[in-house]
Amino acid sequence: MTTILPPARPLRLGTRASPLAMAQARLAAQALCAAHGWAPDRVEIVPVTASGDKVLDRPLAEIGGKALWTKELDHWLHDGTIDASVHSMKDVETIRPESLVIAAMLPRADVRDTLVGATSIDALPHGGVVGTSSPRRAAQMRRLRPDISITLFRGNVATRLGKLEAGEADATLLATAGLERLGQTAVGTPVPLSVMLPAPAQGAIGIETMRDNQAVRALVAAIDDAATSDCVHAERAVLAGLGGTCHSPIAALAVLENGRILIRAEILSPDGTEHIADRRHIEPKDEPAARALGCELLAAASPALRALFTP
Repeated sequence: MTTILPPARPLRLGTRASPLAMAQARLAAQALCAAHGWAPDRVEIVPVTASGDKVLDRPLAEIGGKALWTKELDHWLHDGTIDASVHSMKDVETIRPESLVIAAMLPRADVRDTLVGATSIDALPHGGVVGTSSPRRAAQMRRLRPDISITLFRGNVATRLGKLEAGEADATLLATAGLERLGQTAVGTPVPLSVMLPAPAQGAIGIETMRDNQAVRALVAAIDDAATSDCVHAERAVLAGLGGTCHSPIAALAVLENGRILIRAEILSPDGTEHIADRRHIEPKDEPAARALGCELLAAASPALRALFTP
């Protein structure tokens, strides 16, 4: 079935209701209006409180994984409440419903992590505490600083900064892109990519539609940044090759170099003692080659590390 967008109403963009998600939805709305010459009221932002925003005292992997960020928006897409949904791509499950499609990605922002509470990882006090809910960040920190302990920090950016201010940890790690989108560029110090590789798709905003809604897909496709899409899809293909979950410490970054994609990826044990990394050049849209990289990382891992990626 193909749904034609009625000209009499705005295009409805669904989003999580957090301040960062709303800021990202506004970026998508602005891009759509600029691409199509629309007045601002031609796009309506429709927020929802996602399940993942309601339970903050347990790791995401224990309460349903990344689907908790998307399931309400998926339901609204299917029942026609919204025309498209706006996502942080790093929070979108690797395997999505066949009925949906990522129709566009905005130009990617800074992919790095920002350390808040210390000027560098080396500057953290011996035996210090770092607050994070990310298995990747926790494993990377333990690999770099085995003396560090990890405490659970979940919630939006303001909540995590509030926990830090309250003394619940010495430092925390946040996505640099998120801080920039919230106008908090003075907070913390970005960690060099040579020190910490980011989560797959970090810094990317995706807009998802119904696959068979050709009218909306065409409207949204007009704002797609091809370089971002190619690189993020390559990173997500590595995830597919790994079969990773929210329990699995995975980092990956793809960048365009002279028309080809350089992709780097790593997997770690939760305590950071085992670390398998590789890189290669692939052609844009060669997702099988990116998926193969994930499979080869697993093949090089110990049985204990490989078990983390077994469904």
